[in-house]
Amino acid sequence: MPLRQNLRLGAYLAKQKLRGVEKFPLVMELEPLFACNLKCAGCGKIQQPHTLLKQRMPVEQAVAAVEECGAPIVSIAGGEPLMHPQIDEIVRQLLARKKIVLLCTNAVLMPRHLHKFKPHRNFAWMVHIDGLRERHDESVCKEGVFDEAVEAVRLAKQAGFRVMSNTTFFSTDSAQDVIDVLDYLNDDLGVDNMQISPGYAYEKAPDQEHFLGVTETRELFKKAFDEGRRKKWRLNHSPLFLDFLEGRRDFACTPWGIPSYSLLGWQQPCYLLADGYAKTWQELLDGTDWDAFGRGKDPRCANCMAHCGYEPSAVLATMGSLRESLRAAIS
Repeated sequence: MPLRQNLRLGAYLAKQKLRGVEKFPLVMELEPLFACNLKCAGCGKIQQPHTLLKQRMPVEQAVAAVEECGAPIVSIAGGEPLMHPQIDEIVRQLLARKKIVLLCTNAVLMPRHLHKFKPHRNFAWMVHIDGLRERHDESVCKEGVFDEAVEAVRLAKQAGFRVMSNTTFFSTDSAQDVIDVLDYLNDDLGVDNMQISPGYAYEKAPDQEHFLGVTETRELFKKAFDEGRRKKWRLNHSPLFLDFLEGRRDFACTPWGIPSYSLLGWQQPCYLLADGYAKTWQELLDGTDWDAFGRGKDPRCANCMAHCGYEPSAVLATMGSLRESLRAAIS
């Protein structure tokens, strides 16, 4: 992230430590709708009941949840957020409250909605690109989406917006696939930052056969990061999380670090598992048995190395080490 935002996050973390707070959010996942204009094989959001897919979260409810949670960063997802008729107003209100806002999108609708937004130092588009043309279109189950996403990124960059990318990898991806797409995003398309993640087996996802196991994930990223490539890519992750992906470090899961709030409430225990929903942030904290989740505890977590559980762990480990803090600062 930009230095200004890193300093804000660092100050927030230091404040929690000084107060002795053990469980606090780093990034809040806000899902103001479940509806989407695509039917991706690895996502189960649109498998929700038809009546729920028609619903849109009121602006007031979305903003209240963000304020209740207190996370400095808000990642707005879905579904496809640009299908929400008041998504621009949600973004404006969160920026007015000095939140760092990432708007996640498949980018198909971006060109027709771009005029509703203004470049802001705390706002960025997060465009999902799961590979180069053939691989991405296969992932989203529709031809032509890769080209639409690329054009949308270019339009947004030309308009002065900060644009990030988010890429999920599956068992069908090779280390060369990882290298090729990250080289393209970094060097050719010129996105400001890139986020990566091994795919997690969503219970409702149509495709349950191509999610990575822990060993596969570590082998994939170790090969992809070889020969110093990881240092040249503008990856939006802490160095320790990247170490974690390639098996050089291991962490316990901290799912409370990136909580998810949707039309159903606060999802327990994280946005990958749905064991129930709490009505309030405090109810989520107090009513969830956090020690019951993570690899080696819950069978559903056995192959999970997703950022929602392990990036917060890596960030906390970084803050607890002067050496790692310096490493993160210069990386």
